[in-house]
Amino acid sequence: MIRGNTDGVRDSILNELETIYDFRLEKGRFVSEEIVGIMAMVTVRINREITVAIDRRGKVIDVAIGDSNSAELPIVDISNRKLSGVRIIHTHPNGYPNLSMIDISALLKLKLDGIGAIGVTEEKITGINIGFCKVEGNLLEHEEIENLSVEEACEYDYFSKVLEVEEALRQVEVVEDDSEVAILVGVDTEESLEELAELAKACDVKVAGNLYQKRNKPDNVFFIGSGKVRDLAIMRQLKRANLIIFDEELTGVQLKNLEAVTGCKVIDRTILILEIFARRARTREAKIQVELAQLKYRSGRLLGLGSIMSRTGGGIGTKGPGEKKLEIDRRRIRDEIHELKQELEKIKKNRALQREKRESSGIPKVALVGYTNVGKSTLRNLLVDLYPGDNTSKKEAVFAENMLFATLDATTRSITLPDKRIAALTDTVGFVRKLPHDLVEAFKSTLEEVVFADLLVHVVDVSSETVIEQIKAVENVLEELSAKDKPTILALNKCDKASEEEIALVKETFKDYFIMEISAKNEVNIEPLMENIVEMLPRTLKRVEYMIPYSESSVSAYLHRNSIIESEEYEGEGTRIVATVSDEVFNRCEKFMINIL
Repeated sequence: MIRGNTDGVRDSILNELETIYDFRLEKGRFVSEEIVGIMAMVTVRINREITVAIDRRGKVIDVAIGDSNSAELPIVDISNRKLSGVRIIHTHPNGYPNLSMIDISALLKLKLDGIGAIGVTEEKITGINIGFCKVEGNLLEHEEIENLSVEEACEYDYFSKVLEVEEALRQVEVVEDDSEVAILVGVDTEESLEELAELAKACDVKVAGNLYQKRNKPDNVFFIGSGKVRDLAIMRQLKRANLIIFDEELTGVQLKNLEAVTGCKVIDRTILILEIFARRARTREAKIQVELAQLKYRSGRLLGLGSIMSRTGGGIGTKGPGEKKLEIDRRRIRDEIHELKQELEKIKKNRALQREKRESSGIPKVALVGYTNVGKSTLRNLLVDLYPGDNTSKKEAVFAENMLFATLDATTRSITLPDKRIAALTDTVGFVRKLPHDLVEAFKSTLEEVVFADLLVHVVDVSSETVIEQIKAVENVLEELSAKDKPTILALNKCDKASEEEIALVKETFKDYFIMEISAKNEVNIEPLMENIVEMLPRTLKRVEYMIPYSESSVSAYLHRNSIIESEEYEGEGTRIVATVSDEVFNRCEKFMINIL
């Protein structure tokens, strides 16, 4: 019986496919010209992938019809010490015979005897590629025989390959290498590719090489030129990469076309950033924000997302994190987006209540902003440690590592300023160039801490070669948040690693800023930074004279801890204190007040 999606397939075509079951191949032949001919003819007529499974006796055991991108596989017994005894031949209606990433995944996961891909167009069969398993060390990998004619593929002595691999399988305990190795592709600047490499590293992806092309206008079909795509396909094979990452945002059609030509999973910068965010999100709010951005991105690219959204399961195309693109319902995505927005709104209201409490208490708000991986979390942890506020412990340190997007969740902790005021210090998510708009939109509830801050400390890595571009990228996001005109300290972090010329260039380029050189890691100029924070924060302090009875010594101790004591005299009825206090201290000690000075 023929399996798969047969809706709308005429009876005559089903009858033609049924005849494939009648063929019995000679031992050692990979496929027959008659089977290839029927598969190609039906593929052209219905524009769907046809898959045929053949056992070692030459018997056709399964025929399946898929969509234009994938077809289901039969159930196959898998053993560690031998191959499955089944070979798969299938058509590629796009005309490219290259084995795709999902073909190779099926070959290795199911330990097939071999897998063949037939490139089919309306005019002709463009060629046949055959893939086999091979053992290298203790890894099960693959090799591909390319651009065979129909006659060469039919006569190919695949059985000797099978015996060779099974002999190797008996000798070692093999494991599949699931590590991802990528080629990076860019059309902007070489520096942008360097940042893309850091993003890939943050996602545990090894970079095997770069491909750069200077273009004024992207190609609608492949983004890069068709010649460069061929170079990319060859480079991918030479470097043995299983992933291609573009530095720009791709359309669904471009993703589909690139995967077809290169035979490899293709993602763009936005997908990579979303993946990093998905891995790093810890709180419920951050997870909702990431999921919301992912759904918005996918909803506009349901057509052509190819293997990126292939269903995990039993088909050619078994390796993929999401659902098959044809199974995604736009309405369901819209419903999910609506539900997530509602849940995010509830969290936003709760955050607003917390903010109102801080505002009513008169606590000034300081927000750390900046490019990703410039040292914001390191500075935040240092300030909380050196200037602890109420209910703050060292256990509350934020995760700080030398990697992009180490911090996704905005965290607010109290610190005690040098003038004894309590301030709220918020560490925010880092920015990057080309930060996806959907991500900025999704994280706006978190970034509202920037909008409502009294003072921004813009932390930059002054030792970075791209520090100027990084500062401008942050400015662009702040402008989008309508927060660019807030009082700001430009903190040149890692100043001990930068040359005088590098520091001078930043100061000259951004001379309108109030600039300080600091090192959060080595605690350079931290005290002057705090003094300037005090000077630039709005003042809501009052100068008050108190008379504290000796029986209320705890009040005197409270004033010493939480205010600036100007004078203190011991008199007969108690202690006379003149202090500069916040609204909170003023309210708590009001009954001991003599005068507001």
